[in-house]
Amino acid sequence: MGLKKNDVPVGEADEEAVRRLHAEGLGRNEIARRTGRGTRTVSVIAARLGLEFTTEQTEKATQHRMAQLAEKRAILADALTDDALRLSAQLWEPAKVFNIGGKDNEYTEQAVPEPPAADKRALMAAATAAAAQSLRLVPPETDTQGLAAVDQWLRGMTGGGEAPAE
Repeated sequence: MGLKKNDVPVGEADEEAVRRLHAEGLGRNEIARRTGRGTRTVSVIAARLGLEFTTEQTEKATQHRMAQLAEKRAILADALTDDALRLSAQLWEPAKVFNIGGKDNEYTEQAVPEPPAADKRALMAAATAAAAQSLRLVPPETDTQGLAAVDQWLRGMTGGGEAPAE
């Protein structure tokens, strides 16, 4: 019998799991992920059970995995957008500045109405990076002219669209 990465022998529970997941139409890679076994071990178990992985199953499993990854990218993009908003808000919120120095290496702090310029630049850079990554993960939908739907709406609202026909 095959061995798990941590040298646990393959047992009846593994065979039953492979049989059940195969019946659900999952591919070898997804079965391996769910059972914690290597793909080679899953293939050996499936062969012993007389199960085959068809091209249709592989395509279905690939589509399923692509959908899972798209969902994860959307969740990450949402979190990055939230991060960008929080960082941008900090530009105008009260802050605490501090210093460690002097001959006695003393710590001093002071409340200020908003962060100093250098800190604002760092916050803006971090917010911009988070927003840019969010857009890379889930680009905005575009219309047939290649404009984002929001851009098209703004042009219509501001009269910045095409000139009316005369």
